[in-house]
Amino acid sequence: MIRFGLLGCGKIARRHASLLGGGHVPGACLGAVCDLDAGRARQFAQEFGVQAYPSADAMMRGSAVDAVTVLTPSGAHAADVVALAPYGKPIVVEKPMALTLDDADRAIEACDRHRCKLFVVKQNRFNVPVVKLREALTEGRFGKLVLGTVRVRWCRPQAYYDEATWRGTWAQDGGVLANQASHHVDLLEWMMGDVDSVQGMASTALARIEAEDTAVVTLRFRNGALGVIEATTATRPKDLEGSISILGEKGSVEIGGFALNELKTWQFSEPQPGDDEVIARQGRNPAQPQGYAHAQYYLHVVDCIDHNKQQLVDGLEGRRSLELIMAIYESIERGAAVNLRFRPTRCRLGLGTATSKGQAG
Repeated sequence: MIRFGLLGCGKIARRHASLLGGGHVPGACLGAVCDLDAGRARQFAQEFGVQAYPSADAMMRGSAVDAVTVLTPSGAHAADVVALAPYGKPIVVEKPMALTLDDADRAIEACDRHRCKLFVVKQNRFNVPVVKLREALTEGRFGKLVLGTVRVRWCRPQAYYDEATWRGTWAQDGGVLANQASHHVDLLEWMMGDVDSVQGMASTALARIEAEDTAVVTLRFRNGALGVIEATTATRPKDLEGSISILGEKGSVEIGGFALNELKTWQFSEPQPGDDEVIARQGRNPAQPQGYAHAQYYLHVVDCIDHNKQQLVDGLEGRRSLELIMAIYESIERGAAVNLRFRPTRCRLGLGTATSKGQAG
């Protein structure tokens, strides 16, 4: 049984705590929690029947945890990973793993030096429809890829940003691209391949925040395909969708729903046995109150730790999507296309990043 400690007891921590503390992940359990807000940590500890620690050092030096999940504000993720690495225990870090490439490199290097596995949370890769889409791509069923599109049309009212002072700031969070749409950007690149160039536009349409709440991006992939990212938290009055579409010379697949969890279209010019039943059988995640994708993600983490397997999203893979997001921000600031690989000169994401070492996410 792998006992996980949670560093940070904010909003997203509740999902992790409910999964681990509720017995929803075979082979794993919740061992301890830590937050700079001692009252919040005590509340979590009492609710889930574990011990609260006043500092990350105290939690990691104790015997209560075998691995740790970093759930602090985005701008503190990399510094927290670097601080935790010397303990040599596996580290799970919520997305994004960092807000600058230099910070991401420091986190990767620290984990390599201390020989601890680093996992970046990208739970949507484990959605049943997403797994099926990836399988079709691996089998070459699309032929030449033509167009990949992701859409994030979510509602985040001002009250959401006002809940925590770090939200929507350049130093600690970024906007819809770095936060809400980061999973979708990751999936688009995972499906379509390496990006050659990007060009983006953004605005802060409704939210009173530093960063953007709305963005549109065009991409050219190295294989010649094109891509589009549409992302906003200014949808009103409620969420519409989180979706991805992949179009190729031999087929088209669209996954929609709120969080890339409903297969809408599955059509290929060269049908295979079972295609007619894919939507019925693999079109949705199984019902699970605490979140199917997160549970599957933790099962993957446990499997990698127990059997020394390679992570699906390690530090280098987490850095890959971060670099794409930073290139988009760079393009927005320059008002021009940006080629990958690049060195940011105007991207504001992560500037002034502060460490937290236990502040709630």
